[in-house]
Amino acid sequence: MGSSVNLEDVPTVDLMTETLRRLKCSTKPDKRLILVGPPGSGKGTQSPLIKDEYCLCHLATGDMLRAAVAAKTPLGIKAKEAMDKGALVSDELVVGIIDEALKKPSCQKGFILDGFPRTVAQAEKLDEMLEKRGVKVDKVLNFAIDDTILEERITGRWVHPASGRSYHTKFAPPKAPGVDDVTGEPLIQRKDDTAAVLKSRLDAFHRQTEPVIDYYNKKNVVANLHAEKPPDAVSAEVHKVLS
Repeated sequence: MGSSVNLEDVPTVDLMTETLRRLKCSTKPDKRLILVGPPGSGKGTQSPLIKDEYCLCHLATGDMLRAAVAAKTPLGIKAKEAMDKGALVSDELVVGIIDEALKKPSCQKGFILDGFPRTVAQAEKLDEMLEKRGVKVDKVLNFAIDDTILEERITGRWVHPASGRSYHTKFAPPKAPGVDDVTGEPLIQRKDDTAAVLKSRLDAFHRQTEPVIDYYNKKNVVANLHAEKPPDAVSAEVHKVLS
């Protein structure tokens, strides 16, 4: 908690809830997890559940970079310089920002990393940094799913832009094809959800990430999940792997 929050001003209920949460968390084993999977494989559904169950902090490197830039931290200033030049933020910088985040109380029990490392070089840098802290990655959860299933999942998504209501042509169709149930307005397909965009995202994912999975496979920390199953079945698999 930064100096901006005065504990005296925090409602008792919130304080007690947080205290109880920390007590419950103190008995949980530490875990450092990496979630790997293509867009639409269900990582976003599972990570909040894992985070709560094991009292981990969720590190989304994109958000962390933006936050560091906004907060003008020393690393954030460096990152902004790179971005302003149109350059990629270096792996060292991203790992540095993860390293900073790990000092927070919420990360005491470990973390979930999502969207990083994307390359073997990043995985090596991450391992070096963790080694200095005397810890290592415990498990890499690989949300393995067939591209054709993903294509059906993603290209079937249609949204009503004004309300954010989403539909799926196969799994949750609107009452009348192509229009919102409530307003009758036309539904749209997000740019990212079209077959062409998905194909290029999947190609990039396989190209970049397969080597990362191989890298962690050699360390015997990869658990392959059947990500095509329904969310509660995937949750059950995650639970088994992590217990």
